[in-house]
Amino acid sequence: MALPAATLSYSEEAKGWPSFYSYLPDYMVGMNSYFYSFNGGNLYRHNTNPIRNNYYGVQYTSEITGVFNTEPQTIKLFKTMSYESDDRWACTALFTELGTGSMLATEFVEKEREWFTFLRELETTVNWKARSTNGIGPVAVVGGVSPAITLLFNFNLGSIVSVGDFLYEATSVVGVPSYLGQITGIDRTTNTITFNDTVPALDGALTTGPGAAADFIIFMKNAVAESHGARGYFMQFTLQNTNTSPVELFSVGSSVMKSYP
Repeated sequence: MALPAATLSYSEEAKGWPSFYSYLPDYMVGMNSYFYSFNGGNLYRHNTNPIRNNYYGVQYTSEITGVFNTEPQTIKLFKTMSYESDDRWACTALFTELGTGSMLATEFVEKEREWFTFLRELETTVNWKARSTNGIGPVAVVGGVSPAITLLFNFNLGSIVSVGDFLYEATSVVGVPSYLGQITGIDRTTNTITFNDTVPALDGALTTGPGAAADFIIFMKNAVAESHGARGYFMQFTLQNTNTSPVELFSVGSSVMKSYP
């Protein structure tokens, strides 16, 4: 995979390349305690503009990518994320080998000069192995007219499925279940579910049809509301800040526990 164009800085103390910069100068030089660069035939002196992350008239954002990897041979559950900073940062990307997620800056709450949030999956996540995905059973009768389709079952629906969940059907054909729509009503007296077949799925998928009798029906709850943290050997994260004034980030942490299957 090709990396986007960037300017890299080398640290003699770290013996490595710790930072990537978005600006692309034609030439750089340090002189008289200032850093200068040339771009498009123009000369620029850095660290004199009060607007941070503005290079050659283009405004950029600050990003930092890191990894939590304590006990690397143990599958862990990362429950929260926290950071010490004088400003809010958004977690624009969160990745483990078992899932992805992200948190808006507004989802971080400041407590005792530290910002906290619970880890949430992406709103578009469709995970068939998640606990928020459950089977209902074979449908007996399909009725109604779009956008209000009804599914009648010959057994008690139970209390877990609820309005707002997303419905899928699995036929005898091996493969990924097909999307039906979002539940708008449940009648537990007659064991009937009504769903809207015009509402897209979490990942943007559109309905494949009203379903058919004998198909096995599955429901999936909202991925964000049902998030229990990020599970995996490690967790990679990217924090982003759009402030144009000086901002400091002192540390990043996470509440981690051993994951038990």
